[in-house]
Amino acid sequence: MQAEDIKALIATGLTDVRIEIDGDGTHFQATIVSDQFEGKSMLQRHQLVYKALGEKMGTDIHALSMQTFTTSEWDERKNLSLLK
Repeated sequence: MQAEDIKALIATGLTDVRIEIDGDGTHFQATIVSDQFEGKSMLQRHQLVYKALGEKMGTDIHALSMQTFTTSEWDERKNLSLLK
């Protein structure tokens, strides 16, 4: 499983999503931005991503570390980093 494959799977399960992903073929790190996360807890956000990945999670993908943001959260985070 390649990072681009995971990105494509997530993109089919979430609408208007931006994804940055990196990994070694087994362990992956992802930053995922989607307004579908609005009003959802971190657990609910991760469940949406796991649902998009389906059975690949735990088989082809051994580990996925993720940070999930709404568009407004992501924009605020970018603005704060510019102030530093």
